[in-house]
Amino acid sequence: MKKIVSFLFGGILLLSLSACGSNSKFEPDNTDSAQTEPTITESIAETQTPESEETNSEPGENRADEPQIRVDGKDGQNIIFQLNDSTAANTLYKQLPLSIQIEEYSHNEKIFYPPDELDTSGTPLAEGPAGTLAYYAPWGNVVLYYGECGGASGLYELGEAVSGADQIETLSGEIQIDIVEDN
Repeated sequence: MKKIVSFLFGGILLLSLSACGSNSKFEPDNTDSAQTEPTITESIAETQTPESEETNSEPGENRADEPQIRVDGKDGQNIIFQLNDSTAANTLYKQLPLSIQIEEYSHNEKIFYPPDELDTSGTPLAEGPAGTLAYYAPWGNVVLYYGECGGASGLYELGEAVSGADQIETLSGEIQIDIVEDN
């Protein structure tokens, strides 16, 4: 009986040792770098559009996948904003058309309060040049920057002016905000 148990134990030990040794034949041979798989970073880089192509659009150029809105002032101002594809921008877009009071705030921005709070989930923080359209969640106001937007906690990007950014500073009183149908 001892011989049978010893024989079985020896066989199990031999099988387990040969199984451990067999893993090495499945490991990749890294000596030939020409045949290695691309890394995840390399694969992602190949599928991304270079940044210069993404932002190299002419003012007023329509990007069919992103909606545009028009802000008309009482003195003939006409500003077109290209909205980004964020939840907050889409929430504002669904509230249009609006006839609303705009106010001067600080030294570089005009603000208005949309009827309903904007959902900021998944919306990028704002920071950018004059013409930036943003939402300041703590106060619930939309901001039209006629000076540089330095960014702040709770300030979310909605889009950018593609025409008429130089007219933002002269907006006052009641403005009309509507969807641009032909984009």
